Amino acid sequence: MTGPDAGDGAVQSPPIAIVPQPQSVTPTAQFFRLAASTRIAIDPPPRSDSPDYGCSATAVLLRDRLSAATGFAFDLIDADDSQPRDRITLAIDPTLGASAYRISVVGSGVTLAGGDGAGLFHATQSFLQLCPVEIFRRAPVTGVDWAIPGVEINDAPRFAWRGMLLDVCRHFFGRGSILTLIDALALHRFNVLHLHLTDDQGWRLEILRHPQLTAVGSWRAKSALVDTAELAEGETAPYDEVPHSGFLSQDDVREIVAYAAARFITVMPEIDIPGHSQAAIAAYPELGNTGEQLEVWTDWGISEHVLNLEPATVQFYRDVFDEVLDLFPSEFIHIGGDECPTAEWEASDTAQARMRQLGLSRETELQGWLTHDFAGYLAARGRRMVGWDEILQASLPPGATVMSWQGVEAGIEAAEAGHDVIMAPEESTYLLHRQSDDPRTEPRGSEPPVTLHGVYTFDPVPAGLSKEAAAHILGAQCSMWTEFVGSERQMHQMVFPRLCAFAETVWRTEMAPFEDFLGRLEPQLQRLHGLGIDAWRAPSTRPADGENLGRDHAPG
Repeated sequence: MTGPDAGDGAVQSPPIAIVPQPQSVTPTAQFFRLAASTRIAIDPPPRSDSPDYGCSATAVLLRDRLSAATGFAFDLIDADDSQPRDRITLAIDPTLGASAYRISVVGSGVTLAGGDGAGLFHATQSFLQLCPVEIFRRAPVTGVDWAIPGVEINDAPRFAWRGMLLDVCRHFFGRGSILTLIDALALHRFNVLHLHLTDDQGWRLEILRHPQLTAVGSWRAKSALVDTAELAEGETAPYDEVPHSGFLSQDDVREIVAYAAARFITVMPEIDIPGHSQAAIAAYPELGNTGEQLEVWTDWGISEHVLNLEPATVQFYRDVFDEVLDLFPSEFIHIGGDECPTAEWEASDTAQARMRQLGLSRETELQGWLTHDFAGYLAARGRRMVGWDEILQASLPPGATVMSWQGVEAGIEAAEAGHDVIMAPEESTYLLHRQSDDPRTEPRGSEPPVTLHGVYTFDPVPAGLSKEAAAHILGAQCSMWTEFVGSERQMHQMVFPRLCAFAETVWRTEMAPFEDFLGRLEPQLQRLHGLGIDAWRAPSTRPADGENLGRDHAPG
């Protein structure tokens, strides 16, 4: 069943509220209605020489999403079927370009076209946002008019890197939480999930050759309730006295990577070296500089315990990365490199001898040596190294990519020097910061606030950057660090709705007025609720008492 022109007065077309907003949206005077007779046509089928070229896998994902809420079958057919009406056609059109897409909704049907597999998948995610918000329910919903507004959309991303970091070390989030997050990232047309897998407070990835990393390193006895940096001199931190544990098995990782890949999201792993390594040293004391038996750290901040750089330790981590590369096909591999104190190296005769052996004169050069060593290791295996901006303290190896978190200045320096950069400045993209001026209204967060408006107005390309340097800005990502985020619900309320704003930042070439974004945000929050995610709402945007927005919780 297809609908008449909206001009017939038969239906009021639903509003068009897509996040992130496409580059070009042109409403028409028509609508299309999903019905039991609607089918999904596939053009072309997969090609053996280009697995991501065809439409079949994306068509199945779309069918499953549409069928769950409507109860309709949405049979899959070839596009050369003799009945061209009442169908949703999925097609590849290489003239659109990589990750670009086009949507056409007319009275007789819908066409979703992508320049490649990624573009086609993005088209389906925008198409779902044209549907009534109930389309994200997992069981048939009654009483819904499945009318879709007539529209012509042409869209393409501004940046090739549109990412989010999830820290699963400080507090562990397992495969279920990660899969739910991937669905939300896909809806917002993100294409990178950065998993921070190792730190002082926990090692969260199974490594078969070194089983103590998870047998010992994935468990800690308790967790500090405050950051040690907030304590006065001589003051001790209070603890929750609750053991915390968890890690991702290699089968978990394979599932996560495959699930993300089907949604055109790359999962990039981070194994942090040489700092933030106390959990690894607790599991294997010979990796440290003192030989003492440490515990997995129960405080927050920066541990003084770092890796030694003896040949056996370097080989140990090559063993680790060998397994990491087998699990994660990502071109980019993150080696951390941030916040590495040198006090242990300064005090260690072994470290000083190692420096002399390597011809180094300063302790900071030890980290630079390690960065170069692992950049070469990764390059020999067809991968590219990413590190936090502290890796700029030494000369960067060729092909190194800098993730700029201490503001944008390091990113500018790296880009002007010809290195690729991912912008992730704390003051605009760190979602562990609280999001309002009144901390009583939201989950605990760090100071100062990173507001929804602040995220929305962040530009990954700093003003004044040369044209040549700007070309090295691959994109940007936001980060969810989890020192004080102990539950999935709290994580969701810290991430959303700010991730919705960040999605616009990394997708749009020209930003719409903030008020326009706020107008599109409410239906997006209802879609997220359908995915099992309840966002934080500022007091001024919470539903009034008795207002029915399809929510079953008290927001906030």
